[in-house]
Formats: sequence, structure tokens, C-alpha cells
Amino acid sequence: MRWALVKVSLAVTAMVVVAFAVPLGLVIREMARDRAFSNAEREAAAVAPALSITTDRDQLERVVASTGSDTGMAVHIPAEEGSEALEMGRRRAAPEDIAAVRELGRASTSTVSGGSTLLQPVALSSGEIAVVEVFVPESEVTNGVGTAWAVLAAVGVALILGSVAVADRLGVRMVRPAQRLVEGAHELGEGKLGARVRETGPTELRLAAVAFNSMADQVVQLLANERELAADLSHRLRTPLTVLRLNAASLGEGPAAEQTRAAVEQLEREVDTIIRTARDAKPQTAAAGPGAGCDAAEVIRERMEFWSALAEDEGRKWRMAGADRPVRIPVARSDLAAALDALLGNVFRHTAEGTAFAVDVHNGEDAVIVLVSDAGPGIPDPDAAMARGKGSGSDGSTGLGLDIVRRLAEATGGDVRIGSSVLGGTEVRIWIQLDPRERSPRRRGHRGTVRRRRPGRLGVSFNRSRSLP
Repeated sequence: MRWALVKVSLAVTAMVVVAFAVPLGLVIREMARDRAFSNAEREAAAVAPALSITTDRDQLERVVASTGSDTGMAVHIPAEEGSEALEMGRRRAAPEDIAAVRELGRASTSTVSGGSTLLQPVALSSGEIAVVEVFVPESEVTNGVGTAWAVLAAVGVALILGSVAVADRLGVRMVRPAQRLVEGAHELGEGKLGARVRETGPTELRLAAVAFNSMADQVVQLLANERELAADLSHRLRTPLTVLRLNAASLGEGPAAEQTRAAVEQLEREVDTIIRTARDAKPQTAAAGPGAGCDAAEVIRERMEFWSALAEDEGRKWRMAGADRPVRIPVARSDLAAALDALLGNVFRHTAEGTAFAVDVHNGEDAVIVLVSDAGPGIPDPDAAMARGKGSGSDGSTGLGLDIVRRLAEATGGDVRIGSSVLGGTEVRIWIQLDPRERSPRRRGHRGTVRRRRPGRLGVSFNRSRSLP
């Protein structure tokens, strides 16, 4: 398209330049010729009054000299009674041309060597016709024509080059957005979901880029929602699977019990495979707007009521603190429930039966802290555990549980930390920012109950006012 525009502009501009420059050049040449012969006519007219009065050679020579003609002037006076014909100056015209002018009585031009001559008839007092001959050299006829033609040619070339440059820029302005649109479509087709197109160029291409970007955003959003839904739903299956595994463990010995336990293990492996496949790192969006979110205390009481039944079956002691009064947070109820199930499921999955656990809620002015701690062996490498929560699972863990918790906290501007609990095991601290517009978690203590970890330490210590029963 770009070269097509350049070629069209070149052809059209060249035709316009030729259509105007050629006639204009011819007019300039004719104007120069007319100017030269007009000057010659003025010189001849300056001699005519003297010829009508006298034919004296000396007087006529003075008159010719007074005209200042430097191109050559000649006067041809015919013979009269008692006198001979008088010739003044250099004659260049042919005798028959002079005779024809004298006979016809009107001016004419004739071509001679080196230029042209103007033959002007003048009536004498005796009634005879004299002829004034003015030589017009070729250089005077074409004076300034070459320069004018050169200027016209330069202007024509400049117009052509300018039109080509303008057409090329217009072509680039049209072609580049189209090329970017094509490249973006190819990248999106190759699976590069981050491909976007700059919304520049003509209106039509800009609208096409807007539509493409909107389509790409929609595709990304749909894929993200689908993957997140698949991952979250799969992970939430871990809760009933945990119950099944615990119940299967209490079936005792026998072929049916072994088959049941094998089926539960196979089902857990399949769920883990689905979770790993559907992993999506897109952060969740915190609830926004006045009154949005949920009561964290109510959700915690509800989930603890569910997990307490399993804890009683396994002989686990548990404690819940800080959930006796409403605690509003800018998080969807289902998201907080999924995060708590993920953390408590990890406690039941990765600690031995009889291991105690606790859930504490600390409500501050600008943040809410949820602590899930246990009395298990702890996590040897908290950094690796958090990294696994951001990437692929390993060591029999999908890593999605911590990832769900991390995304929930970061969506509000908070964060997640893993440390050592006062129970002797692992403590996961969820910092939920109360103002979602603040995207960086505060780094100061909370009501004096939270002491931040010192550099070089991974653990977080918390003051407790109550102990496990």
C-alpha cells in the first residue's frame, strides 16, 4: 500500500507539472521574443519623425546615434529626383524583403544570420517610402528563457519530490498501524496473550486497534477466569477429599478398605494434576466500594465449625480468638472461605493426628491480621514454600493453597508471611489492608500485639493472651 500511494502520487504530480510547466515555458519564450521585437520597434519609431522631415545623412546619423542602439540599425532611403538612394548602417536583410516592405507599406520581420531583423516602413516628405532596419540578435530573443526554464524545472522536481515524500509519510502512517495489527494478531494466535496494539493511525485503523485490544483483553479475562475457576474448584475438592482420606484410614484392614484408600489416593493425585494444569498467577480482585466485602469473624467461625468436627475425630486441640465481634474486610466471602480452607486443609494434610492448631484475628485501624498456626514440625524453608505458592507445586504439594492466600492478601495491598508459631510449628500470617486503594502494606506494629520479624529471621512472633485448652 505504501509504494502504491507513492507511485500514484508520483504519476499525478508529474502529469500536473508537465501540464503546467510546458505551456508556461512556451509562454515565457514568446514573451522574451515579443520583448525583444518591442524594443526594436521603439528604436525604429525614434527615427521615423526625423525621416519625415529630412533625408540629410548627417542629421540622420545623429538621430540614429541618439537612439543608443547597440544591436545595429540601418536606414534604406530610395532614390529621388536629382538624388541617389541612401543607405545608412549595415544592411542584413535581403533586398527583396526590403522591397516587399516598401511595396506593402507595413512592418515585417525576416530571419538573418545571427538573429532576425525588423523592417519598419516610414513615409518621407517626398511621398517615397524609406525602410528602417533594426537587427535583433538571437541572444536577445532568448534572453532569460533558459533561467526561467531552469527555475520551472527545479520547481517541478521539488513538487514531485515533495509529493512523493508526503505520500510516503501518509503511506507509513497507514501501513505501520496495519502491520502492528497483523503482528498483534499473529502473536495472539501463537498464544502470546500479552500482545496488544498501539491505538494510532487513521480513524479506521485506530478503531480496529481498539477492537483488537478489547478482544484480546476479553480473551485473557475469559481464560484467566476459566483457569482460576478450574484451579479453585479443584482445590476446594481437597476439603472433602481430606474427610474421605481420614474416614478411609479408619476403615481398618481388608480388601475393601485398601481399595477405598487406593481410590482416594488416586482421586487426590488426579485433583493435584488438574490444579497444576490450571494454575493461573493472575491476582484476585478485592471487593471495592462502600459496604463491599464480608465479616471475617463470621466466616472464620463458620469454617472452624466445619473443621472442628474433623479435629475432634483426629484428637486435635484447636483454638479460635478474636472472632467474637464483627471484623469487616474488603474481601469476598467465598475468597476468604477458600483461603481458610486451604490453610486448615494443609494443617490436616501435613501434620500428624493430634496436632493442635489455632486461628486468631487481630483487627486494627488500617489492617486486619489473620493468623493460622499449628503445633506441627514446621516448614523448614518458608521462602521455598512461598515461592512454590507462586509457581509450580513440588514435593506432593500443588502450591495453590498458599497462592490462593497470597492473591487474596495482595489484592487488598497486603501480604502473606510464614514463620514459627508459639505452638512450635508453622504460623501463616495474612495481612489484609482495609483500604484497597493503598497497594503497599504497612510495616509498623499492630496494636502492640504484632512484632515484626527482624532482618535475617523468617519467623514472626505474636503475643498470646490465651492458650489452647
